[in-house]
Amino acid sequence: MTPQAPTPAYRRLSVEERRVQLLDAALVLFAHRSPEEVSLDDVAEQAGVSRPLVYRYFPGGKQQLYEAALRSAADELRLCFDEPREGPLLARLSRALDRYLTFVDQHDTGFSALLRGGSVAETSRTSSIVDGVRRAAAEHILSHLDAADPGPRLRMTVRMWITAVEAASLIWLDEEKQPPLDELRDWLVEQFLAVLTVTARRDPQTAALVEALAADV
Repeated sequence: MTPQAPTPAYRRLSVEERRVQLLDAALVLFAHRSPEEVSLDDVAEQAGVSRPLVYRYFPGGKQQLYEAALRSAADELRLCFDEPREGPLLARLSRALDRYLTFVDQHDTGFSALLRGGSVAETSRTSSIVDGVRRAAAEHILSHLDAADPGPRLRMTVRMWITAVEAASLIWLDEEKQPPLDELRDWLVEQFLAVLTVTARRDPQTAALVEALAADV
C-alpha cells in the first residue's frame, strides 16, 4: 500500500489569535456592507467558526464586535504618525504618510470600515474612536512643527489637512489605487505646505513656520 501523507496537526488558536481572526472577518464584512446588514452568522461564516463562538468572545453582540473592529483598525492607524523627531520636517511627514498609505493599501477593507459613517451602528463611542485617530494625528504633526501653543488657525489648518488625507485615501481606493502610492504621498505633502502657506497670510505663527519649512527644504 502507498503510505498516505500525514494529516496536518490541528492547532487550537489562542484567545488573542481567535479574537484577531474574528475582528479581521468583521472588518472585511463591515467594509463592504453597512453594519446593520451584517449579522453575527455572517461573521461566523467569514471566519469559519460557529455563531456561539462569536458570542463567547463578544457577548455584547454585533455592536460590541463592530466597536472592537474599529478600535483594532484605529490603533494601527495611530501608530502611523508616530515618527521620530529627526531630519527635515517634510521628510518626516513623508515617512508618516508612507506608513499611513501603506496601511490603506494593505488593509483597504479595514480602513474603509473605520471611516464609513452614517450607519445605525454609529454611536458616540464609534464616532469617538474615529475622531481619536484624527486628533492623535493632529497632535503628532503639531508636535513636529514645534508649535508649543498652537493658535486656532494653525490647529484648524492641520485638522483640515488630515480630513483631506482621509478623503483622498478613500477616493484613491475608489479609483483603483491610482495615482501610484508614492505620487499620492508627494501630492499630499505638497498640499500640506500649500494650506500652511494660505493660512500664513492671516496668521503670524503659521507664517513663521512656513519660513522655517522653506529653509528646511
